[in-house]
Amino acid sequence: MSTPTVSSAVIHPAWLRLTHWLNAVAVVVLATSGWRIYNAAPFFPFELPRALTLGGWLGGALQWHFAAMWLLVGNGLLYLAINIASGRLRRQFFPLTPRLLLADFAAALKGKLAHADPRHYNMVQRAAYLFVMFDCIVLVLSGLVLWKSVQFPVLRELMGGYDSARRVHFIAMALLTGFVGVHLLMVALVPRTLVAMLRGR
Repeated sequence: MSTPTVSSAVIHPAWLRLTHWLNAVAVVVLATSGWRIYNAAPFFPFELPRALTLGGWLGGALQWHFAAMWLLVGNGLLYLAINIASGRLRRQFFPLTPRLLLADFAAALKGKLAHADPRHYNMVQRAAYLFVMFDCIVLVLSGLVLWKSVQFPVLRELMGGYDSARRVHFIAMALLTGFVGVHLLMVALVPRTLVAMLRGR
């Protein structure tokens, strides 16, 4: 009985591909509608280009934002639950050591980071994906403060107050969109990763 080659083996199961693309939709809608909400009351000395925003007006942007919020939360919980229950979280993202992370990061800067077997993440990928999980949790918690500030007083105070929670939420989304930009660049450099996320093999 022959063993499957890397090219024919399952790299991403169907549940992973589904949650990945649903998260992608949620992040795009949340970011673009969030930029429109930010423009309605900016707290930094700049506004974002209106052409990049979604919703048309504040009320419309809030509706898009809340709809995508439920998608991100529900889909994110499903992703985490399956990762933990299947043991994939432990297998794919750990161990993560500072020494190996620095070595892989240095290799990435030189353009020598290996992608021989896409079934296994290198240390840079592990750190990046774990960061995104943590960042999404910060987004949800800070978003709860902005949405239901009175109902979550302890969380509001832990965030440093409502205004501070707005900044935390904005910065967390900026970091997430930065990750998306780097992620798309990596896909452009290693296009077979896109094929694997579409076909699973």
